Amino acid sequence: MDAKEQVLHVMREAGKPVSAGEVAKASGLDRKEVDKAFAELKKENAIVSPVRCKWAPAE
Repeated sequence: MDAKEQVLHVMREAGKPVSAGEVAKASGLDRKEVDKAFAELKKENAIVSPVRCKWAPAE
């Protein structure tokens, strides 16, 4: 499972908008890896920001 898949998995499990720090803590990934995955997911429109500084899957 690559970082993007892991990030999306953690976001779906949380069931609510989460910050990059929360994703890093829950997944065990380095914060820089999470930030990089967030950037790629944003470009793909796979995640949305319903609340400032929090992200959720776009589904």
